Amino acid sequence: MPTKIAVCNGCCCGRIEKGNKEVPVDKLKQAWKENDLDQNVKLNISTCLGPCSQNNVSLITVDGQRIWLGSLEGEHYDSIIEWAQNIGENSELPESLKSQRFIPLS
Repeated sequence: MPTKIAVCNGCCCGRIEKGNKEVPVDKLKQAWKENDLDQNVKLNISTCLGPCSQNNVSLITVDGQRIWLGSLEGEHYDSIIEWAQNIGENSELPESLKSQRFIPLS
């Protein structure tokens, strides 16, 4: 199963007018293109992923495991790019992203 990341850019995530941090969509797409990251990690910029109790949410699917990340800011997106660049060596999330993990309420 390929590794995937869905980055929410929906009704709340990335909406600075609602007090949330910007989602750097162009930066992510550019990094994926420049580094040919799509070979190892499929990037999907999504509309609302839910859960809206969090903001700036991403969902990573790696090794069959779903990992929810929330309250992401600039440095977290940088960590996602770096993680995707190095996934061939190690699929474990960096500490800066582990701290953003959450379990969505059903």
